[in-house]
Amino acid sequence: MELRHLHHFVAVAEDQHFTRAAERLMVSQSGLSASIRALERELRAPLFVRTTRRVTLTEAGRALLGEAERILAQVRSAQEAVAAVQGVLRGTLALGTEQCIAGVDVAGLLATFRRRHPDVEIRLRQAGSGALAEEVAAGRLDLAFAYRTQDDTDQLRSVSLTGEPMTVLCHPRHRLAGAGSPLAPGELGGEVFVDFHPDWGPRRTTDAAFAAAGVPRTVALEVNDVHSLLDLVDENLGIAVVPSHFREKRPALTALDLEDTDDVVYETVALLPPETATSPAARALMTLLDRPEEGDLAPPREGSRS
Repeated sequence: MELRHLHHFVAVAEDQHFTRAAERLMVSQSGLSASIRALERELRAPLFVRTTRRVTLTEAGRALLGEAERILAQVRSAQEAVAAVQGVLRGTLALGTEQCIAGVDVAGLLATFRRRHPDVEIRLRQAGSGALAEEVAAGRLDLAFAYRTQDDTDQLRSVSLTGEPMTVLCHPRHRLAGAGSPLAPGELGGEVFVDFHPDWGPRRTTDAAFAAAGVPRTVALEVNDVHSLLDLVDENLGIAVVPSHFREKRPALTALDLEDTDDVVYETVALLPPETATSPAARALMTLLDRPEEGDLAPPREGSRS
């Protein structure tokens, strides 16, 4: 099995189109088709269902995709490791992050990394923690800053960054604003909630806290960005339960502590592949995160914890 066959297979799987994949790879369409056919013959299984408009993966293709991505990521990591031994850090740093993650200034960190390692191409993807964990485990991301969604596995490990309690945000004229702090989940059961999509770390933390307290809740207003959530709360359309540092982003809102949640905290982590599969670029970023030199990293700006 040749690496170029796997590289071609992954490209077609991503684009779901032979012509687009061939253009991206800068190879002829006939050459790409021949490469895929050779891989199918070797595996003795069709990998794609071909139509006039697009191609989709077969069951065998889906099984191969994750393994192919991991193999290619390990090859890239090996190539970059050799370059690093020679004193030059090259290649790509593929980083994922949730919005407004606590414990790290992503923009400042990447700016410092670029100054230190100008030959490394930086790619950034923003998504929910569940999706980010899957992409790190599959080798599509070198690392990600996210909420802890699971225990460590053979394909994924985590490095703790910080933990913080959850806070209730409401409009100053909302009935809860005058109730005083702290509040228990049982006092919020009938409220209209604004929250993120279920894949997001703050949503998962809040769901876990209310489940632990045995209090059902319904999210009526579901958003996929922080500022939309704050805007809805600011219009008194609902309340939100969020990590405590969110209160800094909209000081005009009333912030109330949340208690009786069985010590459920919002824990942010760096998600990485196993030590042996961690790329030199990811190692360099983590080293910088752990031990920045004085003057390298500016302190996180208020309301902009990326």
